[in-house]
Amino acid sequence: MSSSKKTVELNPRTTSYEFLGPPGAALISIGVPALTYALYFGCSEQTGGCPPPNLSTIPERVAAAVTDLNWWASLWDTQATLIYLGWYAFCVVAWAILPAAEVEGTKMRTGETKKYKINAFSTFLLALGITFGTIYRYGPGSFTFFYEKWVGFVTASVLMSVFQAIAVYVMSFQEGKLLALGGNSGNFIYDFYIGRELNPSIGSFDIKSFNELRPGLILWALIDISMVCEQAVRRGGLANVTDSLWLVLIFQLGYVADGLYNEPAIFTTMDITTDGFGFMLSVGDLAWVPFVYSLQARYLVFTQKEWGPVVSALIFLVNGAGYFIFRDANGEKNDFRNGRNPKNLQYFTTESGRKLLTSGWWGRSRHPNYLGDLLMALAWSLPTGFDTPITYFYVTYFLVLLIHRQRRDDENCEHKYGKDWEKYKKLVPYRIIPYVY
Repeated sequence: MSSSKKTVELNPRTTSYEFLGPPGAALISIGVPALTYALYFGCSEQTGGCPPPNLSTIPERVAAAVTDLNWWASLWDTQATLIYLGWYAFCVVAWAILPAAEVEGTKMRTGETKKYKINAFSTFLLALGITFGTIYRYGPGSFTFFYEKWVGFVTASVLMSVFQAIAVYVMSFQEGKLLALGGNSGNFIYDFYIGRELNPSIGSFDIKSFNELRPGLILWALIDISMVCEQAVRRGGLANVTDSLWLVLIFQLGYVADGLYNEPAIFTTMDITTDGFGFMLSVGDLAWVPFVYSLQARYLVFTQKEWGPVVSALIFLVNGAGYFIFRDANGEKNDFRNGRNPKNLQYFTTESGRKLLTSGWWGRSRHPNYLGDLLMALAWSLPTGFDTPITYFYVTYFLVLLIHRQRRDDENCEHKYGKDWEKYKKLVPYRIIPYVY
């Protein structure tokens, strides 16, 4: 068989679109960076606080901003850009030199399995050590620059996202590349957005998995710490930081630490096994995660709230319940995939010989880990109170995202299991929330 024919068989043309095709991909590619900026300009101390959004005035305000050259110039900050590039370089160097285990991903269409270095948690600990050492030595005021230069950092992360998306798109046309089944439509806009190559790499450096866990995710934690430092400067020391901001920091720092500690689990997710790496993942990983997910912490810098021990404990319980469901459900799944069944869970065997859990958390819904995620997302917003809906943007967006992801997963499973999937859905009828959805 000729190499060109084999390549065509491995990389069939994509015949169906997601996200409403090229028009949807174009709108999202513009909309995600725009919304990242909008959440700052619509909810920040520098722009008048975080009032309820007045939808009727938005077109006029946007038009006034984008026609003002000074506004465009204000989006750029050379110092913030250099710090961001230094941060990204730090993550790359840490990946290269820190001790690392090596794990294999799932088998690809070529029959090969890709190997990944596992040292994201070590990178996280090193970054925290440097950060805490700096704060201890020079005081909280030494680590407030993320708050002060927020827009400049957003711009730097968006530009890095665009650069990487263009680079991997160009790289995908090199001979012998394995393309994502959903990213080979032939339409530039759509393939650029969705990701054309499945696993773009430079040598052993896997670009997709690196970006998924390191620069943006760890930066999210560092930004939260920076918000605590900013409030500490204003309130006369770390001992005077509000309980609401401590709650957000503890919840989100714990979430990041858990994800990085359990790094091998990412290699079975749809992002790694199915999706290509394009602008959708690059802007999500590098800009959206650190600068949108930290909205609650940034809000609490200038809208300071003290809840007291009782309310704080209740919020803590919501987060704890979410984390328990998320971690216990994922533990059941990972044990079962690795041939272990310590809880003696029931399962359904398909005609292909694959097994699907039908008891435990996975008997209550088809995505119980998503329920845990949603409860944690709610707990991250509750410390901000109810003065504005904007601080609940994350949990609202996350609900939409998880429903979309659940539907994508159901479609994939329907193709994979055929009529067996219909039998399975009767055994486990609820998608995410038992007895509700």
